[in-house]
Amino acid sequence: MKFFLDTANTDEIKQALDWGLCDGVTTNPTLIAREGRNMEDAVKEIADLVGDRPVSAEVLAVEHDAIVEEAQERAAWAPNVVVKIPTIPEGVKAMRTCSELGIPINATLIFSSAQALLAAKAGAAYVSPFVGRQDDVGYDGMRTVEEIAVMLRNYDALTSEIILASARTVGHVIRGTQCGAHIVTLPFKTLEQLFKHPMTDIGLESFLNDYREMQEQLGG
Repeated sequence: MKFFLDTANTDEIKQALDWGLCDGVTTNPTLIAREGRNMEDAVKEIADLVGDRPVSAEVLAVEHDAIVEEAQERAAWAPNVVVKIPTIPEGVKAMRTCSELGIPINATLIFSSAQALLAAKAGAAYVSPFVGRQDDVGYDGMRTVEEIAVMLRNYDALTSEIILASARTVGHVIRGTQCGAHIVTLPFKTLEQLFKHPMTDIGLESFLNDYREMQEQLGG
């Protein structure tokens, strides 16, 4: 499974790169606004920072022609930019147009396998079912991921990769590995949580203390 960091914070990206755990970055208008940045400047900096790894930048338009115009603009910012387009009727129409223009698309705001099917048929490189937000309203978001994975396996013509989006817990990530997600996009704090287990901390402290005690005895 690939890890895409869901952030516009360059310090977080640098740390994930240093760990060797950043295969790409996804941004959205909210994340960029949180950093107090202009979208173009932020995306260009991130795209340069991560090398050839994909960086998703979202359109703000909701009509076909305006979406395509913004998609072309964002794709010109860097060669590794992937354009996020919402899975609405005008968006799906624009996905088809952009795909034919050679612009890689991340179909965002997917909450059902039906929406993922439409985006995949429109040529989206990635389909992003939002798991955490479905859980918030009483749906099993991971079930949607499972349905999409089965659908894509059944049809060779549908070549989209699944980005498990809105992953908020270690459980989301691990279930994603089991139900067919190709990629998970996760906030930095969730990436940090993957390291953590209390027994690891206890074991490490025990090993180090035992070694120190032995050294003290030898020294004495």
